[in-house]
Amino acid sequence: MQLSTRTEKDATIITVEAERIDAAVAIRFKDLMRDTAEGCTGRIILDLGQVDFIDSSGLGAIVASMKQLGDGQKLELAALNANVDKVFRLTRMDTVFPIHASLGNAVNSHAN
Repeated sequence: MQLSTRTEKDATIITVEAERIDAAVAIRFKDLMRDTAEGCTGRIILDLGQVDFIDSSGLGAIVASMKQLGDGQKLELAALNANVDKVFRLTRMDTVFPIHASLGNAVNSHAN
C-alpha cells in the first residue's frame, strides 16, 4: 500500500497506488491517510483510479480517514471504477462523499 501526493490548484491530491483496499491493508491505509493529510488545508481529493476492489474494511478505512480530518479539510473522491463506485452507491456513501467521475473533474470542481 502506497500513497502519493501532489498539489494542483486549490486541492491536495492523494493517489492510492494499489489495486485493492481491503481488510489486509485497511489499517495501513488509514494510518497513511492520517500522516499524508496532516498539514494539508482545504480540499483533499482521494484518487481511486488504480483501485479495482474495495471491501467493507476498505470502505470503513476511507470513512475513518474522513473523520480524522481537521477543521477546514474536506475529503472528495475521484476516478472510481465501476466496481468501486457500486460499493459506494450500494452503501449510500455516495451521499457522504462528493464523488467525481475523473480526477480532472475533481480538480476543476469547487465542491463545498
